[in-house]
Amino acid sequence: MFTLVFCTFFITIHTGYGVTVPTLKLLDGRDIPTIALGTWLGNNTQGRVEPVGTEVEQAVKWAIDAGYRHIDTAFAYKIEDQVGRAVNAKIGGELKREDLFITTKLWNDAHALDAVVPALRESLRRLNLDYVDLYLIHWPVGQFSNLTYDYTDYVDTWKGMIEAKKQGLAKSIGVSNFNRQQIDRLIENGLETPAVLQVEINLNLQQPELLSYCKEKNIIVMGYTPFGSIFPSKAKSDAPPPRVDEPALVEIARKYEKTVPQVVLRYLVDIGVVPIPKSLTKSRIEQNVDIFDFSLTQQDRDLLKTYDKGYRTIPQLKWQSHPCYPFEKN
Repeated sequence: MFTLVFCTFFITIHTGYGVTVPTLKLLDGRDIPTIALGTWLGNNTQGRVEPVGTEVEQAVKWAIDAGYRHIDTAFAYKIEDQVGRAVNAKIGGELKREDLFITTKLWNDAHALDAVVPALRESLRRLNLDYVDLYLIHWPVGQFSNLTYDYTDYVDTWKGMIEAKKQGLAKSIGVSNFNRQQIDRLIENGLETPAVLQVEINLNLQQPELLSYCKEKNIIVMGYTPFGSIFPSKAKSDAPPPRVDEPALVEIARKYEKTVPQVVLRYLVDIGVVPIPKSLTKSRIEQNVDIFDFSLTQQDRDLLKTYDKGYRTIPQLKWQSHPCYPFEKN
């Protein structure tokens, strides 16, 4: 059963939407906003969606105007430059750099201990920033640019992350797509506990045991792909329900005068997750952050919990032969 995690500190953001975005306290004492704009463009039936213009830059600007203060990106997304242009365009006047929380990630081809800091410096160059608020190891799986595996021990990679933090290039550090045993191994080696774990979390993959473990370790969980398979156009043929037109979800949304995606995001926040919704549409960006003016009942949450089927949208099975592959092998 989920134990709800409530925010311990609040910031008030005055926008046209009057949004108040809560924050959670990281184990290193810093504050992380409880929702982030995702900037990965994802995949379609033809494969990876590549940026074609300045669409991400515009989305980040809209997001900051709507009240987002947390932007999630990564070197592998190939849009750090767009994120940086948007962030730098918005800094000034009442909005200062320290008001924004920027997350980026170390890619798989820079896992060597002495490669981490140079990789972060390259991301900072693309972002045109002096530091990021959070730097994550994107995957525990190392892989060179020629697609051969890198078997660098992720413990050594983590030591490189600690060095990046010592140098002030990242205020906080964490991991992404690590499992419980891999996080335990970092801690058992006497190293700093990751402040954040970013993993897939949505209605079909709620991961209650992992959330419970992270709460015990005081690790904040960020959830990517928060909408999972609710949109029919993005759902694989084997994806379990619900879809966005599920009558029970539509009824809950109607009760609060919200959309079904807003209800899903509110639920993820209620179970202690920082969701990372992605959109390039202004109205949806604004709707996705507008989730802090209503509360779900326990009955609502009990219903939403029943959709957990352990179904992973992004299993990355192409890496399952790597010894550090973090997920169950199908």
